Amino acid sequence: MVNVSSHSITREKALLVQFDFNEGGYAERLSEFELLVGSAGATAVGMMRGKRQAPDAATFAGKGKVAELAQSVIEHQADLVIFNHELSAGQQRNLERDLGCRVVDRNSLILDIFAQRAKSHEGKLQVELAQLEHQATRLVRGWTHLERQKGGIGLRGPGETQLETDRRLLGHRVKVLKQRLQLLERQRGVRRRSRERSEALSISLVGYTNAGKSTLFNALTHAGAYAADQLFATLDTTSRRLYLGEAGTVIVSDTVGFIRDLPHALVAAFHATLEETAHADLLLHVVDSASPDREQQIEAVNRVLREIGADQAPQIIVWNKIDVSGADAGLERDEYGRISRVRLSAKTGIGLDILRLALSEAALRREAARASSRALA
Repeated sequence: MVNVSSHSITREKALLVQFDFNEGGYAERLSEFELLVGSAGATAVGMMRGKRQAPDAATFAGKGKVAELAQSVIEHQADLVIFNHELSAGQQRNLERDLGCRVVDRNSLILDIFAQRAKSHEGKLQVELAQLEHQATRLVRGWTHLERQKGGIGLRGPGETQLETDRRLLGHRVKVLKQRLQLLERQRGVRRRSRERSEALSISLVGYTNAGKSTLFNALTHAGAYAADQLFATLDTTSRRLYLGEAGTVIVSDTVGFIRDLPHALVAAFHATLEETAHADLLLHVVDSASPDREQQIEAVNRVLREIGADQAPQIIVWNKIDVSGADAGLERDEYGRISRVRLSAKTGIGLDILRLALSEAALRREAARASSRALA
């Protein structure tokens, strides 16, 4: 069983590695990488950069860079090397052999942060499932000396290798976790249908991690949800009622933040939680308007929304952090007269009244549509 709650009190010293594959947004990716490492609780003691046309098949970095890295590991007495890229099991194994220390890729780094942040029972189950499914793809690592059949005095057994035993035990644990999560998903479905019968407009906050969703959620609902200037501060979905005067009461939910290249194992494991987003009547897509990488972040969020089947839900873009970007509070309407974008600062409260207006209009429009449908029936 993977322990998803414990992490070292002492900060590990990490060497960071990021290559430029001409994808664009290199500086923003680098800044995000450093924030990810800090969020995981490590201290960056050095950074290796470089340009490549394609990853090296054996070590991702190539022989020359690996030799440089090995020297840096010794000089900085680094505990581990972290790549801001996805490594194959073979690449990871070869790098650990050549560098003489642990090597962590981007997927494992994000999984570790999720493991530290998970608070609810369901959140911990989801993270453990994601970790185990990620681990299953590279289980051979560290067990190559046990690939042969057990043998010798005290070691003779039924003919199952250690690797096969580990795969069987891991597979059993994955099955148990999936069953538990399916039960929790059914329970959530019952609660969701109950909310639908109450006819309250359901609103989900979505957005890139650290865009300010939880700060906005607290500003709207006075919920006191945990909000911090770090990646993935929120993992567990929190819902609150919000009274909008003549528009009545709506249900607002805060959800986990998204990030580019989000590991597929995490998307799959958190599918039950993310399904709340897919069933929402309205999405508030919170954007950090002060980020130079905001357009790429918007696309990364929309990509995950497509993956979970939530891309058809109506969206209002919330242009957050105008206190930093210098934009004025305001709104924009689409060709149908509906509010499509709101500029505000969740931190200072400027523009919150405009967002409440947008939510009221959405709730009243939905109620009018339902009344018309009932009349026709």
